[in-house]
Amino acid sequence: MKFLTIGAALVIASVTACDLGVTNPGPVNDSALNSAAANDAIVNGMGRSLSLALGYIAYTGGIIAKEIVAAGSNNVTLYGVSLKQRAGSLDPGLDETNDHWRFAQQARWVAEDGVRRMRETLGADFNKSPVAAQGLVQAGFANRLLGENMCTGVIDGGPAESRTVYFTHAETEFSEAMTIAAAAGNAALGNTARAGRASVRVWLSNWTGAASDAGLVPAGFSYKAIYSSLEQAQYNRIFWANGNQPNRSHSVVGTFYESYYKTTNDPRTPWSTNPAFPKGTGNVVWEFQTKYDKTSSPINLVTSREMRLIIAESLLRSGDWPGAMSEINTRRAELSVPPWPASSIAEAWTALGRERGIELWLEGRRLGDLFRWQADKVPGTFDDMTGRDMCFPVGISERDTNHNL
Repeated sequence: MKFLTIGAALVIASVTACDLGVTNPGPVNDSALNSAAANDAIVNGMGRSLSLALGYIAYTGGIIAKEIVAAGSNNVTLYGVSLKQRAGSLDPGLDETNDHWRFAQQARWVAEDGVRRMRETLGADFNKSPVAAQGLVQAGFANRLLGENMCTGVIDGGPAESRTVYFTHAETEFSEAMTIAAAAGNAALGNTARAGRASVRVWLSNWTGAASDAGLVPAGFSYKAIYSSLEQAQYNRIFWANGNQPNRSHSVVGTFYESYYKTTNDPRTPWSTNPAFPKGTGNVVWEFQTKYDKTSSPINLVTSREMRLIIAESLLRSGDWPGAMSEINTRRAELSVPPWPASSIAEAWTALGRERGIELWLEGRRLGDLFRWQADKVPGTFDDMTGRDMCFPVGISERDTNHNL
């Protein structure tokens, strides 16, 4: 039997008698969630699980992909970066990557099991329920997070398989969410699901479908993972690791983004300094990112700007590199930053690689991009990942409990 643990209820029987006893209702049978009235709370729980997993992966993945560098403690439990991670290693024999696997798998399971539960409680109404569509969207993004960042596909204690299993799950979930959103007349949810599907079709090599979906997402659209200042577990981890209270754990010094922002002042890659604290918690120059400036700063899951880059990559893969450059540089013109020059398809691929790195900076997407471009052997010059890992290993907790591995 499964149980849902809820917070303690404080019952004060008599203030005058100073009876301050605390009654904890303890575990509650999870059948209490088998009600349509619980569906909003279930979806909120999905979002919280996804945000937690994304925070861990975006931070550590950002170190491995050289979006940021370590500037402070080696103690990973204190938002630091281990010595192996500094060298680009996500060691499967160490516990320091287990939380990334565990939280990401938890986000997928919570979302998919929540959708299963809603199918049962809503019955035929599931097919027109906005809450059901939201649950499917959360499941799609949780699967995408796993697919873009994990080396191996494992579903609910099953055998090791290709990481593409996560993308096939996600595509199905986003597609169903689109159908339900249309039935519910909810255009915003439909756009979210369509944009999510475009981003996973990239990994399934369905470039016609990806570009078609991307072209239908309206300008100005975005969908974000939400964080909160209410408790540390819900903080934006990238910000808090560098919030100077007391952590100054990472910096952009020596990265592409340091020099790029100095040159262009591109608002997508902002960083700053503090004369009172010239160094990180360690002895590294502290140039701190300001894309996320508080504990509750959200992180993009998908935007219309990413859709433009999907279209550009689709054009590149068909050989139309001038068309791809037009897509890329239109966005740069909107931001009043210089266009990328290109006189060949290889230079156009280099520009696309840079532009996706800029647009998706610190959003937990870079490792996946570098991995798939290397796997596809596309032309162009990308970040040198020689000797560095490009995906997270299966977690120790999975390896210790899954007899299939």
